[in-house]
Amino acid sequence: MKTDVYGQQVFTEKDVCEQLMRNPVIEDYGTFLVESIPDIDAIVKHYIEPDVDIDEFHRQNQQNWLMPMEYKQLDIAKYILDLCKTDYELQRVGEELLLYQARDLFDLLRYLVYLVDTMRANNIIWGVGRGSSVASYVLYLLGVHRVDSIYYDLDIREFLR
Repeated sequence: MKTDVYGQQVFTEKDVCEQLMRNPVIEDYGTFLVESIPDIDAIVKHYIEPDVDIDEFHRQNQQNWLMPMEYKQLDIAKYILDLCKTDYELQRVGEELLLYQARDLFDLLRYLVYLVDTMRANNIIWGVGRGSSVASYVLYLLGVHRVDSIYYDLDIREFLR
């Protein structure tokens, strides 16, 4: 969000999308200025009145991650494999990466790298780990949680069922 020469707040396309994701009830926004967005009506319609069923809507938006290009282009498999220190860790991570790839979750892993980096850069504290996600050694290596699933002999199938 920027302020123009008259002191009015001007929102970018990203600001508008983030606000719509937080609260899709457009009446609550009042009046605001938006930077030149080619088709704001299409953006609003896409987030508020999708013309596809909910499963298709989610599938389409799986490809629309709001993160910097350096994370979108990250070779996530190499990045995670480089974090491994032992042959056993490499084997476990290789098995998990195949499972993530089969479920088309590499973009999610890229986003998690961005999220953890952002939280660390801003000194944001997050939890130790919760639920079945602690069964993933890949998520442990990325810093999403702090439970070493190899040490506790947790089966990845508990997470990806």
